[in-house]
Amino acid sequence: MSMAKRLIIGSGAALVALAAGSGIAAAQPDVETIVNSSCSYPQVMAALNAQSPESAKQIESNQVANSWLQQLVASPPDGRRAMIAQIQAYPQLNSYTGLINSVAASCSNY
Repeated sequence: MSMAKRLIIGSGAALVALAAGSGIAAAQPDVETIVNSSCSYPQVMAALNAQSPESAKQIESNQVANSWLQQLVASPPDGRRAMIAQIQAYPQLNSYTGLINSVAASCSNY
C-alpha cells in the first residue's frame, strides 16, 4: 500500500472518527447531516472535543486529517458529498458514522 493511500486512510479514519462510533450499519450510512451542516471548523472541533476527546486529539495531531476536515467544512454540499464518497470507499471507516453524525447534529450548539 502506498504512503499516500495510508495517509488518506489514516486521515479518513481520524476524520471519520470525528463522526462515528455506532459500528458498521448499512452499506451507505446517511450523510445528509454532515453534507448540510452549517457549522464552522471551530464548532465542529468543539463538538468533537465534547463527544470524543480522543478522536479530537487524533485529528488535531494529524496534519492531513486536520486539513481534510477543514476542507470538508469549507466545501459546499456537493463537494462534501464527493469527499465523503471517497472516504466511504474504505469500509474500515464506516464504524465512525455515528460519531460523525452526532458531531454534525450538535456542532451548532458550540
